[in-house]
Amino acid sequence: MPLKKLFHTKILSLKDGSYDVYYYDKRYLLSKQTQLNSKLIKLYAQELGGSGFISLNYYPYIGPGLLRPCEMPEKKVIDFILSIKSEDRV
Repeated sequence: MPLKKLFHTKILSLKDGSYDVYYYDKRYLLSKQTQLNSKLIKLYAQELGGSGFISLNYYPYIGPGLLRPCEMPEKKVIDFILSIKSEDRV
C-alpha cells in the first residue's frame, strides 16, 4: 500500500482527544481534533521531556487527502504517524 494511503488510514484510526504515544521509544503527548464534520483533522504532538514536536492539519476528503504540515517536512509528519505506538502497544 502506498505511504499516503497508509497515512490516511492510520490518521483516521487515531481517536480524538489527548493521550500518550511512543515514537522510537520517546514519549509524546498527542492531541487530535476532528472538526468541520470530519473535513479537517488537527494534530499536535509534543515530546515529553524533550523539544520534539509534530504539528499538522489534514483534510481527508480533498482529493486523496491533503496534508499540511506546520513548519516541518511532510516526510517527518508521515513517518511520525506511521511509526507511533499507543501506550498499550509498546
